Amino acid sequence: MALIVQKYGGTSVGSVERIQAVAQRVVQSVKAGNSLVVVVSAMGKTTDNLVKLANEIAPNPSRREMDMLLSTGEQVSIALLSMALQALGQPAISLTGAQVGIVTEAEHSRARILQIKTERLERHLKEGKVVVVAGFQGVSDSDDLEITTLGRGGSDTSAVALAAALHASFCEIYTDVPGILTTDPRLVPDAQLMAQITCDEMLELASLGAKVLHPRAVEIARNYGMPLVVRSSWTAEPGTWVVSPLPQARSLEGLELVHPVDGVEFDTDQAKVSLLRVPDRPGVAARLFGNIAAQNLDVDLIIQSIHESNTNDIAFTVTKSSLKQAEAVANAILPALSAGVTHPDGDAEVLVEQQIAKVSIAGAGMIGRPGVAAQMFATLASAGVNIRMISTSEVKVSCVVDEADCDRAIAALCEAFSVSQSSVSSQQSAISYQPVEECTTVTATPPVRGVALDLDQARLAIRHIPDRPGMAAELFQLLAQQNVSVDMIIQSQRCRVINGITTRDIAFTVSKLDAETACTVLEKAASQLGCGEIVVDREIAKVSVVGSGMVHHPGTAARMFEALAQHQINIQMIATSEIKISCVVAKEDGVTALRLVHAAFGLSSNQPIKALA
Repeated sequence: MALIVQKYGGTSVGSVERIQAVAQRVVQSVKAGNSLVVVVSAMGKTTDNLVKLANEIAPNPSRREMDMLLSTGEQVSIALLSMALQALGQPAISLTGAQVGIVTEAEHSRARILQIKTERLERHLKEGKVVVVAGFQGVSDSDDLEITTLGRGGSDTSAVALAAALHASFCEIYTDVPGILTTDPRLVPDAQLMAQITCDEMLELASLGAKVLHPRAVEIARNYGMPLVVRSSWTAEPGTWVVSPLPQARSLEGLELVHPVDGVEFDTDQAKVSLLRVPDRPGVAARLFGNIAAQNLDVDLIIQSIHESNTNDIAFTVTKSSLKQAEAVANAILPALSAGVTHPDGDAEVLVEQQIAKVSIAGAGMIGRPGVAAQMFATLASAGVNIRMISTSEVKVSCVVDEADCDRAIAALCEAFSVSQSSVSSQQSAISYQPVEECTTVTATPPVRGVALDLDQARLAIRHIPDRPGMAAELFQLLAQQNVSVDMIIQSQRCRVINGITTRDIAFTVSKLDAETACTVLEKAASQLGCGEIVVDREIAKVSVVGSGMVHHPGTAARMFEALAQHQINIQMIATSEIKISCVVAKEDGVTALRLVHAAFGLSSNQPIKALA
């Protein structure tokens, strides 16, 4: 007998007929010999309607009262589903988050789960009942027993946390699409259904706006080795399995307050090639990396910073053994790239650096914790290590430093994050994932699993930051103190000497909602830190490709850049990790760029996917 946790979203329980259909599915699972815990969201647009009512009463209602209000939506769903099950002859009981023992921080509207007291749950399961649980909510660990909510995607989080606490066989997420798709089917109707995806890939896609799973839910699944499957509420199709790493012993105390960093990685087999003052126009990155791919050279990090005047800088890293070949390609193509472009600081040039190393912190617990990157930068600064390049993703932050500083950097980071050193940079292939027998066998790992578009970001650039250890740490600590989460971070390769001080620019992206706060914070600090102007651009879009297979496929970046170049879409920024490539383009080009890149990687399906309205 398997213990399964099922979760049904608001659309799945949006009417009496749909609740009855869910009840029929649940009964079928029980008759197949399974014990079930069922987590449900509020019906349809209930939460939106409650928010609207609150705003009509008060323009800025307290977060405590909002939690009291919003938690009622799920209580309606659980009572009705429990009644529907009982009407079918299936014993069932509905329980709120508090009754089921979900204990959280005393943080209204965004609480994290501390622990789940499973005694009552287990008693009802032994009695043969289906336990129907209100998702999205819990109760604080204070004496006041405050009702709390978990924030957006909270029902996903509730379901996976319950599965982990109960040591369930797996967790099923039922939704209005047949699984996880290669991109948003509302924007790309021929999006393809995936049979399987890794937790790390899903974390990236979820954090880039794929709404089928919330990053916090995937984070818990990854940390506790819990297999997930996303399925349609309306068909018997197998759906998409989200495959977790092999589980490691981990306490269920502080369930969502795990260490943000699991390991420190390093790679000393790195060399950097920089092209300075190349034209800021469509096709430059495509041509450069197309030539690199033609030589079958693997590229690790790629960064392109914000433009200055009519030129830009592009830097990338390769293995030391590939440096001479990569340098030759860059020098050969540079005259053609820079023809007809002048810059007051000089002509375009290629610079190479051999004595560098990449140090990284990795861990799914970084999600939604804005201070982690800042802590890494501060740790390196305290150790006297200057950062040469920065690359970020949801589960990893990487910094290129001088090779001579590598050992010192590793020791400092291990101490700061209380972790043991990992082996030489794992690349994605070193992660061991547990097989899922129910999923379709995947015979080959494609370079790209999915493509995502984020239209809700703004870009901030800080000009002329003194190039010395600690500057990045100070800047991002200021933002972390205001709870501003930063996404892409890019440090320019070009230096400018101002009043005898060597400076660089740093650009980064944040949520549009945080842009004003970030700008205000940095403008106040700019004069103290000796920085130049703060430039904000809210009219951007970020297009990203995600796939663990890109590590073994030279030319993945070139293919993405070429797809954009063929339609004259200019790339404003580039940032990469081992499993993600992100490009910032003009907002007006965002949807077109998504469709072009999706098609370029052959991700289209002959059977368009339609979500249930």
